[in-house]
Amino acid sequence: MQNLSELTRRLIASQVEFVLVGGFAAAAHGVMLVTSDVDICCRFSEANLMRIQVAFADLHPVHRSRPDMPLELTSQQFAGLKNLYLKTDLGVVDCLGDILGVGNFDEVLKNSVEVELPVGKCRIIDIETLIRAKEAMNRDHDRITVKHLKEIIKQQKQN
Repeated sequence: MQNLSELTRRLIASQVEFVLVGGFAAAAHGVMLVTSDVDICCRFSEANLMRIQVAFADLHPVHRSRPDMPLELTSQQFAGLKNLYLKTDLGVVDCLGDILGVGNFDEVLKNSVEVELPVGKCRIIDIETLIRAKEAMNRDHDRITVKHLKEIIKQQKQN
């Protein structure tokens, strides 16, 4: 989790427009399951993608499906990108333009909350929208996360 925190800190410090959306977002909501990557929904503008590239530049980022291909984005690549799957020295970062069950970055941003993490302030997808996204994915580990998130909501309503 330490490395995931450092990856998130770098995104915050580089002023990347992003929302935490995956297991790390679930952890921020109180789910006690282990996650092995940072999933973000981000704006796929040239400026924002360049900030991502700068954030991880010294971590030897490569395209996860092509580890022989370092992250060296060019102007020609920006227009065609919808997702960016990266592997760095500190771990995996999935940069997503859309979230299944939710929509594009602007929709995700509307359904997010600002939180203070130990690494700084950032936005995370709100708990109800995270449940919707996890239900849309419908993978085994997502169904487990949904159970935990619903239990957290139940406990919050009782308090």
